[in-house]
This record gives sequence, structure tokens and C-alpha cells, in this order.
Amino acid sequence: MQYNKLIRDKVPENLDNKNVKYKIHIADEKEYEEKLREKLGEEVQEFLKNSSAEELADILEVIYALCDFYKIDKENLEKIRKDKFEKKGGLKNRIILEES
Repeated sequence: MQYNKLIRDKVPENLDNKNVKYKIHIADEKEYEEKLREKLGEEVQEFLKNSSAEELADILEVIYALCDFYKIDKENLEKIRKDKFEKKGGLKNRIILEES
């Protein structure tokens, strides 16, 4: 079976432990960026199908990897989120804009 997708770092070790044959390569910068973006979409789709904490944690893992790739400080990201929350609010009130 062919996958051609980004996998977690310990997957090869787990496959070795199960005596599963596989083929991998290390992505260059361009491919890694592309695969991170694909992975984010994949994980979001999985969350939309199964809205669990585990699936949400997978999204967060990809977000953290994107932060590292784009050199975005995670604490600064949280500060930006909080600033936007203070200025615009959150999404807890379930407000739907029908027209403007």
C-alpha cells in the first residue's frame, strides 16, 4: 500500500517492532512544508468525522510542527490568540451572522 504522507517520528520504530516492511525518505524543506499543510487538512477532516480529544490533539501536534517550521514561537502564538480574543471575542456565544 502506498501512502506518501507525513508520519509521526516513532512510526518506523513501531513498524520495525511489528516486523513490517516499509519504505521511507526524509523530506526536504519544500516537501516538508507541503506535507505539513496536507497533514493539517487530513487531521482536520478526521476531527470532523470523529470529534474526539485524540483527533483534536493530532491537529495540535501539526500546529506545533508548523510553528517550528515557520519559526513561530508557541507562546507568542498564544498571546496573539488572547489579544484577538480580547478585541473580537471568542466563539462560545454561538452567534451566526445571517446578513451584513
